[in-house]
Amino acid sequence: MQLITLDGARMKSVRETHLYLAAALRFPVYYGRNLDALHDCLTEFCGDMIVILRHSGAMEQNLGDYAERLLTVFTDAAESSSLRFVIDPA
Repeated sequence: MQLITLDGARMKSVRETHLYLAAALRFPVYYGRNLDALHDCLTEFCGDMIVILRHSGAMEQNLGDYAERLLTVFTDAAESSSLRFVIDPA
């Protein structure tokens, strides 16, 4: 099982967030950089993975309501696949 740690402080805009996620999670080049594409890639390519999100408060501060929607996508993907998603407030 692969362990990936994401840094919420690096998610400063929607565009930067999707570029960061694509690189960190090694998504295919055709990743659509939106929440639907994120869900698809999480469930199709990240099944045997643990994703830990650190500094979620910084992400929420930077992205506002979009951060909540992003967290929902990760949570939903974890419920419908073998992906494990953990929020580490540190």
